[in-house]
Amino acid sequence: MRFAFILLLPVLAAGAWFAHQSGMIEFGEPPEEPATAKVLRSDIAPVLLLSGEVAPAFQIDVKPETGGRVAEIHVSSGQQVKQGDPLLTIDPRDLLNERAGAEAEVEGARLSLEKSQGNFERARKLYQKKLLSHEEFKNLEADFKIVQNELERSLRRLQMVDDRLAKTRILAPFDGTVLEVLVSEGQVVVGAASVNSGTSLMTLANVSRLLISTHVNQLDAARISEGDEVSVIAPNADGEGLEARIDRIAPLATVKNNIKGFAVTGSLGGKGHGLKPGVSVSMRVPVGFSKDVLSVPLTSVFEEGGAKVVYVSSGDGIERRKVGVGLSDSKRVEITSGLGEGEDVLTEKPAADAVGSKNS
Repeated sequence: MRFAFILLLPVLAAGAWFAHQSGMIEFGEPPEEPATAKVLRSDIAPVLLLSGEVAPAFQIDVKPETGGRVAEIHVSSGQQVKQGDPLLTIDPRDLLNERAGAEAEVEGARLSLEKSQGNFERARKLYQKKLLSHEEFKNLEADFKIVQNELERSLRRLQMVDDRLAKTRILAPFDGTVLEVLVSEGQVVVGAASVNSGTSLMTLANVSRLLISTHVNQLDAARISEGDEVSVIAPNADGEGLEARIDRIAPLATVKNNIKGFAVTGSLGGKGHGLKPGVSVSMRVPVGFSKDVLSVPLTSVFEEGGAKVVYVSSGDGIERRKVGVGLSDSKRVEITSGLGEGEDVLTEKPAADAVGSKNS
């Protein structure tokens, strides 16, 4: 019995090999079919995605015209002000002391003028009666004019002190919003002059019109133009787009974050959008549109040897084919030549031995 079983083993092995060769028995998983997509007609609307920052259309740094110690700050960040409203007061005590000295000088010059004028009037009467020499008369006349000049100089000094005193009260130059107060009470500030820029007291802006500032690399900048419409997505807009328009593209390229490009400014349309200066936003700029054109998924087009190729799947196998491409968006690319509607293209590059003899 054992001998018969041993003889039977080669027969069973030979039968299993024959069944496998005949397709009756399969070992392992069958190979997966490559993923394909249809060549379809669709609209292609590519957009340029940018990030930017909201800024006021008009903004200034408020600086003092005279230096001193900050006595009182009348506003706070975020406060609305009208033109002429007090913003900040600089301690005027040093200037008040200087004004008192200037007033004393004016009073002394006036007394000297009265005395000199009396002497000159008497000398003129004597000169007219030939009782005073011409030389003495001219000396008294010169003394009178000198005293007149001293009074005028004292009055000018007093006026200059008064002007500096008036500048210790910093007033709002226009209607706007205080964005940021940069100093504190008791701090000594420097007045803006030709030799220095002065101390920045606060930032004041007119936020009734807001701009969006961004930096676009030199390649993408060639795809946009002044006047283009922009869809803006703000963090607090619940996904709803706001409208903006590109107002200005800088004529000179600059480097920002190690990227050479152009500063681009756009203006927000409408009111009530709730945006504030300094908020970061995302922007979508349309850069073309192709309607009802042949298209395939982006993953179906490959770059080979400087040409765009696709792999077409048909009953005859897989064919490599060169194609012409046009616009593309985030999902599909326009096909301008090389494919027909309804054909199947692979969405993954096949192995080299899987491509048929019709490849071009």
